[in-house]
Amino acid sequence: MTEQNSEQLTYKSAGVDIDAGAELVERIKPAIRQTRRPEILSGLGGFAAIAAMPGKYREPVLVTGTDGVGTKLKLAIENDLHDGVGQDLVAMCVNDVLVTGAEPFLFLDYYASSSLDVDTASRVITGIARACELAGCALVGGETAEMPGFYREGDYDLAGFCVGVAERTRIIDGQSMRAGQTIIGLKSSGPHSNGYSLIRKILELRDIKPDASLLEQLMQPTRIYVKAILGLIDVLDISAMSHITGGGILENLPRMFADRSLAALINLDSWNTPDIFSWLQQAGNISAVEMLKTFNCGIGYVLCIPETQAQVCIERLAQFDEHAIVLGQIVEAGTVTPTTSQLLLGGDASFSFG
Repeated sequence: MTEQNSEQLTYKSAGVDIDAGAELVERIKPAIRQTRRPEILSGLGGFAAIAAMPGKYREPVLVTGTDGVGTKLKLAIENDLHDGVGQDLVAMCVNDVLVTGAEPFLFLDYYASSSLDVDTASRVITGIARACELAGCALVGGETAEMPGFYREGDYDLAGFCVGVAERTRIIDGQSMRAGQTIIGLKSSGPHSNGYSLIRKILELRDIKPDASLLEQLMQPTRIYVKAILGLIDVLDISAMSHITGGGILENLPRMFADRSLAALINLDSWNTPDIFSWLQQAGNISAVEMLKTFNCGIGYVLCIPETQAQVCIERLAQFDEHAIVLGQIVEAGTVTPTTSQLLLGGDASFSFG
């Protein structure tokens, strides 16, 4: 008869601490309550969230989006900078939903680690809740997963899920874009949450340990444009919008075109590229094209409006502390040759420089 191991195993001895999970829920409850909207019909801790549709919509449609933070998390973990990445997570999702003209309504998060560090997780999820307040959406639930042996000790990953609501007849989809319309750009707060595999490669190859100043620039949370843009929708004729994320300006701006016979003529000297992007380009010996297809280069969000509304648009955005500039205009593809410091970017993602 074989000898049996007399040790009694538990879930905790296998690396999963249910009590720590319960403690985390108690810690984050106050922050989550701050995001509650009147449409929410369920409390925190159930198997699923229940919400009524906002009553102001006559024919509401749901708009959904999901994203993560990416390898920016490695810098956060290595430098104990966990308080801003929750905003990165929320911003990447709500700004995507926003391009349709939808109001972010519900948000859920997924936090996964090898073993739950309650202090770190509390900082991250409190940041998520605060960002949901900025976006006006309710943090209605999430999942905290402990997976020992799957992640390295101390590492964690994040994913977010947003549900927005839009009036069916007022969806912004590029169908009303016309040649002659003006392209407005909203400044970013830095690289946001994109290009960090390249950023980390630069730091590694150049053997750079970022100081406090560099870390501050690299770890600035992604800007949330929701309230500013929703404040424009009822007063301006926005034909199209784009969130400048992974793929930079070259890949994201063409996504707002419904008519491939149109193109964007962008004046590359219309904005001052923030110092962090100039530093990255020099430190990494990165070409101008590679910069534009990797980073936002200082422009985090783009919208297209009639030329006559451009000044009003910029003034109204300033009331929301958004620095907006005229980037260029919509033209008929094939009718314009870019001059020096101009970029011609087609709806089919073709591009040429002057």
